[in-house]
Amino acid sequence: MVVNIVFTRSSGWVPKVIREDGELKLMLAAGADANHDPRTFMFPIKEAHLAVIRDDLARHLLLWSAVLPLCDAAGTRGRLDENAAVALLDPVLLSPPADVDALFQRIRWDRTRLVAHGADIALLERGQVCAAMRAATEGSNEKRAQEYHADRRRAERAVVLGPLDAAILRYTGQYLHGAAIPRRSPDAVDPALLPQVLRVIAIAEQACAGMRIGLDPRRGHRATDKRGWDRMAATVDAAVRRAYPELVDDAVRTVSFLMCSEAADRARSAPVDDEGVAADLGESARKTALSFTDDKGGEKKWLLDGPRTASAEFWEFVADRSAADNEVFTIEDEELGEGIQLHFYADSVARITTVRHGDAGSDPQHRVEYGLVDGIDGYRNLVSAFVRGGCAALDQHGPWMSDVAEFERARRRRDAR
Repeated sequence: MVVNIVFTRSSGWVPKVIREDGELKLMLAAGADANHDPRTFMFPIKEAHLAVIRDDLARHLLLWSAVLPLCDAAGTRGRLDENAAVALLDPVLLSPPADVDALFQRIRWDRTRLVAHGADIALLERGQVCAAMRAATEGSNEKRAQEYHADRRRAERAVVLGPLDAAILRYTGQYLHGAAIPRRSPDAVDPALLPQVLRVIAIAEQACAGMRIGLDPRRGHRATDKRGWDRMAATVDAAVRRAYPELVDDAVRTVSFLMCSEAADRARSAPVDDEGVAADLGESARKTALSFTDDKGGEKKWLLDGPRTASAEFWEFVADRSAADNEVFTIEDEELGEGIQLHFYADSVARITTVRHGDAGSDPQHRVEYGLVDGIDGYRNLVSAFVRGGCAALDQHGPWMSDVAEFERARRRRDAR
């Protein structure tokens, strides 16, 4: 097989014309195979088509735009519909402009390719594709195409950005992709709009000053507290909307996303949580030895003379072991016969006190009381209080219910709210 390149443009992705065993063909790379490598497609053309491709950049790009959906339809390993591709040649390359415009009203075509190569967007949207391509360039501007695609996605949701909306999204780096991690990029903003953007950011910072988003060991070592995130987001949203009611939801959300992401990063980079250190060392009732267990047989011992506090050790144990099928963790002072059992699946806790130790083969008697917990912060407070003063220190974290039926009613009432 002998392949010679007959015509190519400087931009590497624009389709090229080759001669394979004497036959003219258009060759283009499009889509991807199962290994995510670009696929190459070819179909035959004639000398008349080559002449237009060589001399008319706009028609060349329009043909590319019309063929790309056929390549996408071929998928990762299917064959190009060669007949459909060949059927596009005369209508796109050789027809009068009015007929080309009419054709593009009937077929699928890739708008972003044309936008990347300089097409006039307003004319494209009106269906005047030939006129739109008078401004075509051989080189491509992929950022322009990405922004156009992002604007079309927003338009599908009936979202129209004002200048300040767009500037805020550029500042956070979320103009193109709303799921991207936001960051501060003042250089991406028009200098004339940057002071307004910074005023919006300042309002958000003032609104959430003093708020924090802690880690949630129940979901791993780096997971953050969803409730803390939601509280901060709601606070920032409300403040920004009061000050700038004209901003669209996308712009407001990106500001709260930025504030929450930065707070979460601070939590992840902070030293391991050793809350309660001073109390642990300064109270006579402090624990000196504890046992941590979970519902899957995991166990860890903690001693006062170790390098870290009981709270820090326990939450690391939780982060290591917690899973969807492992949501019950216990802290026990075996010597005093008391402990707490945390039920993460139900936002509840049980405190367990030994009333009578077993003698002469008899079983010990325990008093079990149940309480409701308000998220991970509630659990942290309970753990710290138990470490400082045992079950007696938990009285203020009640109410505590010894009747299981009463507790279940209270839990259902809470969940219904």
